[in-house]
Amino acid sequence: MSDAPLLIVGASMAGLRTAEGARRAGYAGPIEFLGAEAHAPYNRPPLSKELLQTEGHGHAEVAFPIRSALEEGVTWVLGRAAVSLDAARRVVVDDAGDEHPYSALVIATGLRPRALPIDDHGLGGIHVLRTLDDAVALRSVLRSGANVVILGSGFVGCEIAATAAKNGATVSIVTQSRVPLERALGPLLGAEMRRRHEEHGVRFFTGESLFGLVGDPDVERVILTSGVMLECDVLIVAVGSDPNTEWLEASGLDVSDGVLVDGGLRAVGVDGAVHPEIFAVGDVARYANPLFDDVPRRVEHWNLPTETGKRAGQLIAAQLAGDDCEPLAAAGFAPLPSFWSDQYDAHLLAFGMTYLADRSELVAGRVDDECVVEYYRGDELVGVCGIGMRSAVQAYRTRFALPAARA
Repeated sequence: MSDAPLLIVGASMAGLRTAEGARRAGYAGPIEFLGAEAHAPYNRPPLSKELLQTEGHGHAEVAFPIRSALEEGVTWVLGRAAVSLDAARRVVVDDAGDEHPYSALVIATGLRPRALPIDDHGLGGIHVLRTLDDAVALRSVLRSGANVVILGSGFVGCEIAATAAKNGATVSIVTQSRVPLERALGPLLGAEMRRRHEEHGVRFFTGESLFGLVGDPDVERVILTSGVMLECDVLIVAVGSDPNTEWLEASGLDVSDGVLVDGGLRAVGVDGAVHPEIFAVGDVARYANPLFDDVPRRVEHWNLPTETGKRAGQLIAAQLAGDDCEPLAAAGFAPLPSFWSDQYDAHLLAFGMTYLADRSELVAGRVDDECVVEYYRGDELVGVCGIGMRSAVQAYRTRFALPAARA
């Protein structure tokens, strides 16, 4: 076994779960975390909910506990971003020029928000939400009476809208979609979520984007592509995310949309060869899920950093112990994706890949109260989502199975 540590690039939930998984599977060697943020791993979902509403809450309220297995033999290098990977030498270089050798490498660098699609002209008052520091900065301006414009109607945009509306702000959502959350929820539940937001005063400008900004030194108004002008004290850009893989561009890995991995979460090169000592986990990993098909995808649902971390941890421990990892990797990786969202008094819970569906069907309850909606691709159930009715939605977990198990 090499004296070099297990190097985890990205002090994230996925990185932490990978370290825990490797320890549970028997790896007792050194571990090093290299993280671009100054913070130890923390929980991100509260950033668009509780943390935006409660003054004084910070890292301590969202930090993950560091389990006893990681209290010894672990080095934390925080506030330093990876800038390159030399896979032949097994070395990662950080933005201070320091080299970090590894016996095994875990890529857990996650995502970053996409930028404003037009020139911001250096104006202030423009925000994104991905990190704890983003949330702290945004919390201070989501005040009562503020004119808040949100570009994008996905989960981040809608959750911020709900929080801002509850804080007493005037909220407008500008989106190219027909209904909010259209990709994840489809037209039926998407339209219902729009109705619920509008009940709380949120205005929607659909089929729209931004044309220009007005203000000095901070944004004061936004101009939409239709020519509509909106008063704006706070502009929040929530138009999706991109994987943090620029530092891997010269590595030889396939990073065409995140890091392509095999069933063992081992990185695949542009030549199709598997790199048995390099793994990718969390939102940055792109893999096929045999529960649905053989198409590799990045899936950003909340449970997958844990699932990918557990899986990679098993392989890493076996790899570093010199064991044959091929049978475990060949068994495939088939986690059931899940997501949840709280907006006002609506508690959404889903399983599967609802966005693969070509139709949806209301099977229980009423959309304007509590309900369950099934999502189908042809005749195949690919997802379920409920507003409330949690136990009914939970029961669907056994409905998703590998093709051989269905036969």
